[in-house]
Amino acid sequence: MTRVAILTAAVAILAVGVPQPGTASQAKSEGSSEQKKQPVTSLKGCVDQQEGLYVLVDDHDLRVVANLDAEGFPIEGFAKHVGQKVTVRGTQNPGDTRPVFRVRSIETVSETRQHESSGEGRK
Repeated sequence: MTRVAILTAAVAILAVGVPQPGTASQAKSEGSSEQKKQPVTSLKGCVDQQEGLYVLVDDHDLRVVANLDAEGFPIEGFAKHVGQKVTVRGTQNPGDTRPVFRVRSIETVSETRQHESSGEGRK
């Protein structure tokens, strides 16, 4: 029985030191994808539609800040926010002409369309 116990212990020790097929490469690829993930950030501005794209514009000078891309919901979800001041949360990726902001959530800050149509602020 002593030989069996010693053999079992030796096999267990050797098995711990031997890498399992695929685990080392998976760990490396998972680690590298973690490093490539963009941090979640937020931007404020107004949603607009220009040339068939939804964009976020600065609410002071109306310059385009980023193209908007939906992540986890249909792109048409931006339509109800056109003209509104919003906060979008997601990740920003460089684009060809301007950054692309992949929106995970959108929150209305003010509904400027309603203020304009109701005549608030006019004399």
